[in-house]
Amino acid sequence: MGDEVFAADVFRIREILEIPQITKVPGMPKQVEGVINLRGDVVPVIDLLLHFTGKKTTLNDNTAIIVAEIKQNNETVLVGLLVDEAKEVVSFNEDELEQPPSLGIFIDNRYLAAMGKKDDSFVIILNMDELLRSEELGLAAYSGLNEAKI
Repeated sequence: MGDEVFAADVFRIREILEIPQITKVPGMPKQVEGVINLRGDVVPVIDLLLHFTGKKTTLNDNTAIIVAEIKQNNETVLVGLLVDEAKEVVSFNEDELEQPPSLGIFIDNRYLAAMGKKDDSFVIILNMDELLRSEELGLAAYSGLNEAKI
C-alpha cells in the first residue's frame, strides 16, 4: 500500500482477484468501496490505503482485491481488501520475526502482528483480526452482507 510493503498470514487469505465489478452500497463508511459477487457470496471490499492513510487507492493494472478471512464477533467473515498490488508469498523463519515495537501509549500498534526482516528491510505483518474492527468501519451496518447470497 503506497510505498510500504505489508504482509498477511497466508492461511487467512482465500484468494487474490483482479478488480471485478464493485457495487456501491449507500450509507457505508468511506473506506468501504462496495461489495463484490464472489461465486454467489456478497463480499464487502475495504480500501486499505484509505483506511490507513486517508488516501484513496488508484486503480491500475496491478491493483488487486485480496479476499481474506477476518474473525469478528466469534465468526469468520470474508472481506475483500483493495490493495495497490499483490506481490508474492514470502516465508519467514523464526529468527526473521520480531514482535511489533512498543511505540508509546499514543501510538496504536494493534494492527501489527509482527515485523518480518528480509534483505535489510522490514515487512509489516498485519494482525488480520484487528485490521477491520466493527466500531471503526461501521461493519455492523453490513455484517449481514456476508450471509447474503446472490
